[in-house]
Amino acid sequence: MNTAAAPEAQPSASELASGPKALGKGRILAWAAWDWGSAAFNAIMTTFVFTVYLTSQAFGGEDAASAALGGGLAIAGVVIALLAPVTGQRSDAGGRRKLWLGVNTAAVAVLTALCFFVFPRPEFLLLGVSLIALGNVFFEFAGVNYNAMLAQVSTPKNIGKVSGFGWGMGYLGGIVALLAVLQLFVQPSFEWFGASPENGLNIRLVAVFSALWFFIFALPVLFAVPELPPRPAAARLGFLESYGLLLRRVKAIYRTSPHTIFFLLASAIFRDGLAAVFTFGGVIAAGTFGFELREVIFFAIFGNIVAAIGAMIGGFLDDRIGPKAVIIISLIGLLVSGTAILVLGNGNYVFFGLPWAGSTTFWVFGLFLSLFVGPAQASSRAYLARLAPSGETGELFGLYATTGRAVSFLAPSLFTLSIAVATPLVAEGEAQRWGILGIMVVLLAGLLVLLPVKAPEKTAIAVVPER
Repeated sequence: MNTAAAPEAQPSASELASGPKALGKGRILAWAAWDWGSAAFNAIMTTFVFTVYLTSQAFGGEDAASAALGGGLAIAGVVIALLAPVTGQRSDAGGRRKLWLGVNTAAVAVLTALCFFVFPRPEFLLLGVSLIALGNVFFEFAGVNYNAMLAQVSTPKNIGKVSGFGWGMGYLGGIVALLAVLQLFVQPSFEWFGASPENGLNIRLVAVFSALWFFIFALPVLFAVPELPPRPAAARLGFLESYGLLLRRVKAIYRTSPHTIFFLLASAIFRDGLAAVFTFGGVIAAGTFGFELREVIFFAIFGNIVAAIGAMIGGFLDDRIGPKAVIIISLIGLLVSGTAILVLGNGNYVFFGLPWAGSTTFWVFGLFLSLFVGPAQASSRAYLARLAPSGETGELFGLYATTGRAVSFLAPSLFTLSIAVATPLVAEGEAQRWGILGIMVVLLAGLLVLLPVKAPEKTAIAVVPER
């Protein structure tokens, strides 16, 4: 749900000056409101509602549409990987962090609203996939600038608490937005024209609702958090020179704290798998397990609640056994749960004399997936926060986002590849389930890369030079 920018290594005069004020609840609430609003794009558009609609039979069948969606998101991931490393760096250097947050957020809102024109016919599949993929690109660029503002609304003593509050707002916003969509469009409490399923009108109006929700709740941060002053020397860097500066910074971190780089690489891999769990969870629920849209939304609501609970439990354990242990336990839990869904599928079984349907499989192990996603995300951020020296947290979280997006094509690509390989080998309609295998491979790879990485208390603090 959250990504981060690559801001300057040292806090600017504006950031230092705003330190005491950053403790004000109003500024923190304004900042977290963006996370609340972003849930409309994350939970509704890319996970539980619109992508489920986009991968339905109306667009040519679940398998083909799912493969097309996976391919579109993979291309988006490549674009993000090529451009994201320097977008935050350059917006900060030019003193345009808030400007570009507003521009990219507006772009996401417009692209989301345009999904209203994706009618339930196969010829509109490419349009729908393109809008969602482009929306993901601009959403990540907006997130780069949004998370770079964390240092402006917190202090080194409460940065974790403020960051966690924003994450919680995202989960809560997703629940409220999904309930609104359920009551207004999918299973309406009253009769009105927007609830009509004819020609997919109700789902196409969900896109308009999501665009307005995101845009409205994104406004407070643009008024409450001040813009940063430009850094003339860095601002004069050319686009390609910005990559050179980024490379020099990575080399400096590797010299002073190599395990920071190792963790960035490991987390980039397993975080891509975590993102895929949510991105393709609703698609698999509908296509493989036959969930109706309202059932997908009910699952999404419970999934968000469980993920929030998991994040809080993980935070409790984080302070006692360390973030690395929490991440490892979470990844193992995800692998076990995902493998159970893959192996059991939509079949009917009898366990201990009791019937077990395919829908039960997804409800039980799907919620376990949600339970372990929360702590893996929260402890991953806490892990890096422990390595960040005062005044350089933003730069490290920027690299955290950069490395994450650099491999963001892995899970969608393997999801698509797994479906393609399985299609001629299994019965019609069964191939989509094997996309889970691609996600599990990414999570396993992230776990294996993480195992030899030193825990935060056993590695040196990273040092990030300005130039």
